[in-house]
Amino acid sequence: KICFLDILGPVFASPKRAMALAFVQPVSEPVAEGAIPAHALLRGGATTQPSNNVEVPFAKAAVMFAVGAIGARAMATSVARRAAAVKKKGVRVVEGKEIPWNLFSPKAPYSGKVVKNHVQSHTITKPNSDAPGDANWETTHVTFDHGGNVPYLEGQSIGIVAPGPDKKGETPAKIRLYSIGSSAVGDCEDSKTVSLCVKRVVEVEEEKWPLKHVNREVGEDKPDKAGTCFPKNKVYRGVCSNHICDMNEGDDVLITGPTGAEMLLPDDPTANIIMLATGTGIAPMRSYMRLLFHDKVGADSDGSRKFKGIAWLFMGVPYSNSLLYDDEHKEYASKYPDQFRFDYAVSREQKNAAGQKMYIQTKMAEYRDDLWKLMQMSNTHVYMCGLKGMESGMAECFSDIASAAGKDWKEFSKEMKKAGRYHVEVY
Repeated sequence: KICFLDILGPVFASPKRAMALAFVQPVSEPVAEGAIPAHALLRGGATTQPSNNVEVPFAKAAVMFAVGAIGARAMATSVARRAAAVKKKGVRVVEGKEIPWNLFSPKAPYSGKVVKNHVQSHTITKPNSDAPGDANWETTHVTFDHGGNVPYLEGQSIGIVAPGPDKKGETPAKIRLYSIGSSAVGDCEDSKTVSLCVKRVVEVEEEKWPLKHVNREVGEDKPDKAGTCFPKNKVYRGVCSNHICDMNEGDDVLITGPTGAEMLLPDDPTANIIMLATGTGIAPMRSYMRLLFHDKVGADSDGSRKFKGIAWLFMGVPYSNSLLYDDEHKEYASKYPDQFRFDYAVSREQKNAAGQKMYIQTKMAEYRDDLWKLMQMSNTHVYMCGLKGMESGMAECFSDIASAAGKDWKEFSKEMKKAGRYHVEVY
């Protein structure tokens, strides 16, 4: 067992942070047959199993409550075990491991700063040439400095508190959760930043499409940071998405969380990972890929990657100008051709051989046999983030091949879910 503190290392080096978060290093137990040793985990972990007499910060404070004259080693062990069973603020135990959880709340958010990101530019999409009137063309990559005070794991989310007012007139606005788009060490690999992938939400009223909510009357809409403006129409601008997309370097940002356990990566470095993402649903997938194929923390001492499995990404977007992080995907495929591949489904520009629009399930159908074989392996995980239609798309793609194998897709996917191999975060 390892604690995520092992992963984030120096983030909690200061006694002040250690006391504030009060995390306890799980006590080691004998490694079960077939278990993954700590040194083989994706995020590195310790090179050896920690001994039972390892002293932990919380144990120092708790040792005074030990009863009886027992040796220091036994005392530390006992206290650590009892402490691990206590529910601690800012921590949730998931599959025997402590992960950071809601360290900051909407009523007491962390105040971070917007910083320049040298990995990705602010706006990472281009206006859609085939739909010049599309109000929702812009997606941004925004990075916040949290000073190491908001630790998180790949697959988790943070909340952002916008000034408001929101649809209900609340000020500040109700928090909006966003999947984290950077690995645990952040784009700068210093464990002090977190990045989000956010699409600007702009709804423009037309005669045949009246808006249910409006926060810009005719003549009130002003150009946003990307220059988009609709002064001749009634407009609804997403309160939090526009707040984030219009941010500039040095601006303050209120952060809550982290939260979420559905999309966490397995510890098994030999696992296979099938990723399905639509639009900004690419965020958690990017966090995985940064760890698996880019960050130093994901590398062995000989320069090879700790990850030994296969990662296969399917990404769906309406226009090729809407593709996100294409440069990174190409880099990974070039460096690790035997481990990483990606396929895009561009629905308004591509069609399959039958003349159907190219959605994710349409693209996956081209590799149905290979994907089905992968999913029969007990160490293959499926991750899905984005539009809810992807779930029915999976059934559309794999029902026939499952039936041919004497299985029912619905039951098979439930079995994968029960085994912790089918991860869904859709909206």
